[in-house]
Amino acid sequence: MNRFIKKALLAAAFLISCTLVQAQNMSDMIVSEIVAENDSTGLCDEYGQREGWIELFNTSKGTVNIAGCFISDDRANLKKSILPKGDLRTKIGPRQSAILFASGDAERGTFHLGFELKKGSTIYLTSNDGRTIIDSLVIPATIAAGQSIAKVATDIKEMKFDETKILKPSPYAQNGKTGTLTKAQKIAESDPHGVILSITAVSVVFSALFILFCIYTVSGAFFSGKIKLKREPKPKKSKEAVKGEVSPEVAAAIAMALDKEYGSEVYAAIGLALHEYLSNAIHDQESMVITIKPTENTGWTNKSLNFRKRP
Repeated sequence: MNRFIKKALLAAAFLISCTLVQAQNMSDMIVSEIVAENDSTGLCDEYGQREGWIELFNTSKGTVNIAGCFISDDRANLKKSILPKGDLRTKIGPRQSAILFASGDAERGTFHLGFELKKGSTIYLTSNDGRTIIDSLVIPATIAAGQSIAKVATDIKEMKFDETKILKPSPYAQNGKTGTLTKAQKIAESDPHGVILSITAVSVVFSALFILFCIYTVSGAFFSGKIKLKREPKPKKSKEAVKGEVSPEVAAAIAMALDKEYGSEVYAAIGLALHEYLSNAIHDQESMVITIKPTENTGWTNKSLNFRKRP
């Protein structure tokens, strides 16, 4: 029982979604043009008769099925004439139109209405629910025979029909010539032979190739070593710093600092060491290190200094 209820709910949801999609698609239909009184040069139906006609236009980019919709000239009776189901011609393609003949005899075919058009009346396109008015168009009372009242698109791209004009009938075609053109149409008007477009395209291609040539040339020279970046030279050391020599002033300053910190004995040892250092009496040179090399000329090797003095 639960499975049956679930299936029933799913089926109902599917039908509702289909109905909503169909209603949404129907809202894209408009009453685009009406000829109330046809003349001897007007459009004929499949029976060779010239009567008033109504044009429905699909403004969307998808197919719309108008079967089941209603056409009426009476606001109190929106179900005056129905568009029958079962005819594939009721599926209107994107940006396509359908012509309905107001012959007064709906039995003549799918696209024949059960009433005739009158000047001064309003034509209503109603959804298949019989209540929702999709679109409408008023027929002027002063319109001449052989003329049509039409909705003119002010924006071809967006399909906005904001103007209504009396024009020469143009069945199965977009009404009027709008001032808003697409970029392709503007280019086609300004350059019908495509000369400017060709020159622009070639210029863009060659410009791109030139930029790529410059990039690859510079990068190749850089990585191959032909182009070298300038680096700031390192500051050169003075000769005294290179040799590791210490000026007498620096030695005296160090000695004074050590004397103040450690006493006269350390002062004497450091002074002697600096003397030996400045006299090149060292066996190696190390940064910030003084190594004394004992020689016969120094007091460090005098054995007599090691004797105990008698009182």
